[in-house]
Amino acid sequence: MQVAALRAMAKERGIKGASSMRKAQLIEILLPTDGDRKTENTVEKTETAEELAQEKTEEKHATKNVRRTSGRKAGSNNEKQSGSNNEKQAGTNNEKQSGSNNEKQSGSNNEKQAEKKNENHTGTRNEKQTAEKNDKKVEVKNDKKKDRKTSEKKIEKNNQEKKSSDEYKQKKNNGRMHQNRRGRNSENSQAGAENAEKAQKAPDESPVEAAREQAEIPRYKDARPCRGMLEVLPDGFGFLRGNGYTTDENDVYVSPSQIRRFRLRTGDVITGETRKNNPTDKFGALLFMDSVNGISPDENARRTPFEKLTPVFPNERIRLEREGGSAAARIVDLVSPIGKGQRGMIVSQPKAGKTTLLKEVAISVMQNNPEIHLIILLIDERPEEVTDMKETIAKANADNKVDVEVVASTFDETPENHKRISEIVIDHARRMVESKQDVMILLDSITRLARAYNLTVPPSGKTLSGGLDPTALYMPKRFFGAARNMREGGSLTILATALVDTGSRMDDVVYEEFKGTGNMELVLDRSLSERRIFPAIDLAKSSTRRDDMLFTREEMVAMNIVRRALSGVKGEEATEQFLNLISHTKTNYDFCREVVRMRVL
Repeated sequence: MQVAALRAMAKERGIKGASSMRKAQLIEILLPTDGDRKTENTVEKTETAEELAQEKTEEKHATKNVRRTSGRKAGSNNEKQSGSNNEKQAGTNNEKQSGSNNEKQSGSNNEKQAEKKNENHTGTRNEKQTAEKNDKKVEVKNDKKKDRKTSEKKIEKNNQEKKSSDEYKQKKNNGRMHQNRRGRNSENSQAGAENAEKAQKAPDESPVEAAREQAEIPRYKDARPCRGMLEVLPDGFGFLRGNGYTTDENDVYVSPSQIRRFRLRTGDVITGETRKNNPTDKFGALLFMDSVNGISPDENARRTPFEKLTPVFPNERIRLEREGGSAAARIVDLVSPIGKGQRGMIVSQPKAGKTTLLKEVAISVMQNNPEIHLIILLIDERPEEVTDMKETIAKANADNKVDVEVVASTFDETPENHKRISEIVIDHARRMVESKQDVMILLDSITRLARAYNLTVPPSGKTLSGGLDPTALYMPKRFFGAARNMREGGSLTILATALVDTGSRMDDVVYEEFKGTGNMELVLDRSLSERRIFPAIDLAKSSTRRDDMLFTREEMVAMNIVRRALSGVKGEEATEQFLNLISHTKTNYDFCREVVRMRVL
């Protein structure tokens, strides 16, 4: 059927809104539902019951008529007595035919009337029910449309709020990145706060953003500059140690997100700004980073890890000879020269002058090589020696032209403190080498560092002679093995002292383990120090691997002559003769020329 015919049928049945309905909707409304079918079945049942009752009443009336006619016929037979059998049969047949015809006509008329009544009745009922259903469906559809409109409005509002919040976050992050890249100071922070206030007054921003800006501006105004060395803890966050390498109440908290974002590691020196979120906070939080290891945070994030750099032999000389210096520095330059990236060991007995020799080396490095960052690490030392070392270095570096650090953990500290400080120092040196800087560490002593690790590491079940656990040597070897010269730039030089002949079997085992790991060895003899001969250097046992890459041609020839001449002489006499010749010349250059000219001592 066409849509117009369906709409006409719907209007006849009293359905509202039929003109705006589609063909499918009109068919659904006009088709009888389950409830309509049930009503039709009930109507049919009522019709059949009424028909049966009418048939019964008609049969009763027919029997009564037959009885009356039979009585009349009997009377006529008695009166006349001349009727033939044919007439009787014809009369009876006529009566039967007339009675059956009357019954049929009356029954059919009654059935037609009942059907008309039932049709009218059911039609009105169906029309009412369908009209009610259509009204309900229209109301439901209108309600759904209203709900959809309201939900769409809510979604639009939520999207607008999300967009505004995202724009706010992007502006905030862009501002922070810009500040981190260009290095923001206190004046820039005030300018940033003023810009934030101006942006807050702009009509494009929502009130939510303005409230957030107002809540955050006062926090930035009370920020203060900070500088310290980062120590990343196992939990992922870290602290900037401002007071050297020890913990302090002024330490600054660094979040894990900042550490991951800028690829920060233990030992990085960070400058920036900090503040406390609440007055009750124990530590302030790092707000901005101006620089990491002297460069911008973005450049520092692109650095090559220390483990991926290429180590090569030392090829750049570190000269210890200086004007007004002692003979010890000149002898070290000739006997066992030091280069950038050297891994040297000073083997000494107790009271042989190793601490004094370390002071001479430190002063010479500060004067001759100011580009080298010098770190003096004292582990398990006496407090008075730490004070003497700090005062000596401070006096030599009165102009503060050289970056020098004296880090100490005295013998009254716990082995865990020795371990923690040594790890921070070596990590700090690694981070500087990654930034292509030259670093030098003077360690006193690696034997005591191994003792501290032997007390802190969990037992492995195996024990070397002297009660030394093999796993206790892993971290000291990692410390000592970090010294290397990098082809890509930067170097890490380590001179570590090792104790021998102390009466402890453990100290001898530690020395034997580290004996073949270095590429430079300087041996001190206690018998020379007892005779008051300083420096007490054993010339025959002291040497440097690949010294040809560090010596000049004159120095190489002169030292070959000296070693051949002193090869058959005892150690004490050889050192005395060598010191006498050194004392008669002002510089090593004069000494080499004299040896080459004389060819003998």
